[in-house]
Amino acid sequence: MPIYSLELHPESVAETQATFLWYKEQNESVAKAFLDEVDHGMSQIEEAPERWPKYVRGTRRYFLHRFPFSIVYRVKNTNVQIVAVAHGRRRPGYWKNR
Repeated sequence: MPIYSLELHPESVAETQATFLWYKEQNESVAKAFLDEVDHGMSQIEEAPERWPKYVRGTRRYFLHRFPFSIVYRVKNTNVQIVAVAHGRRRPGYWKNR
């Protein structure tokens, strides 16, 4: 079983931070739960990136369980590029040129 490494696109980091701050304004514990779930998802992806279904343009998606977001990523050899942490109902596909 190969060992994968994660590479985070800078815009995916910015999206995660912006979403965390928005949730923090609403409720700090919800904001922490959001980050915990993103971290868990990235760990799952890093462990076995082929487990989740193919999406578009060579990407795959991992859906967060408690939040309306998905982690969009690409697998190239043993490198996993996190392309976006995307809200499920906002601007679908906005990240396609990353």
